[in-house]
Amino acid sequence: MKIAMWSGPRNLSTAMMYSFGARTDCAVSDEPFYAAYLNATGIQHPMNAEILASQPTDPATVATDCAGPPPNGKTHWYQKHMCQHMIDGFPLDWAADCKNVFLIRHPARVISSYAAKREQPNLTDIGFIQQAALFDRFGGIVINSADIRANPHEMLTKLCAALDLPFDPAMLNWPTGGHPSDGVWAKHWYASVWKSYGFAGAEGPPPTLNDEMAALCEQAMPLYDKLAKHSI
Repeated sequence: MKIAMWSGPRNLSTAMMYSFGARTDCAVSDEPFYAAYLNATGIQHPMNAEILASQPTDPATVATDCAGPPPNGKTHWYQKHMCQHMIDGFPLDWAADCKNVFLIRHPARVISSYAAKREQPNLTDIGFIQQAALFDRFGGIVINSADIRANPHEMLTKLCAALDLPFDPAMLNWPTGGHPSDGVWAKHWYASVWKSYGFAGAEGPPPTLNDEMAALCEQAMPLYDKLAKHSI
């Protein structure tokens, strides 16, 4: 089975990759279209040169890889994809053969976390437009990161059932220090999850945003609400 997990940034996506990576039957991949996205758009991200050097920059090559069999002889393949990486013209037909899952998080939390790492995000940066469009195209399973953090065992059991995949208790914990499949950008973005060995507890009250970021949140909310009503 190939699982395409579609997320925006700062959505619990790395912890979910570690969770599936803790299964002995599952290979994982970390944002395979990242370099292709940076190369095509010219957008400058932290560690830009290192990212471009670490992955194929041709989206057709990446798509062919994603359409192939699971690596390392594994039965299943969890592919962590950032929705904002899938710009117009990038191949998407390969995803029709995947189980598509949409990992969502309240926009205020996404914006607050993202802005701490990269200043002045816009609606395209945080992936909600692209996530809604991908859901319209492929459908699939929607799961809310807040629900996972509130009850990881229950929600991972639900997710595995929706995928027709046996739940493995190993998914609840992972070694500290990262995963061998981490992208080269991990040292900039993954500091907190590198220190973790399981999912963080339930989230507290939503963060307070400044006026500009609150306006961005207001733009994203209808897209989030559209997906949230389908959550398992």
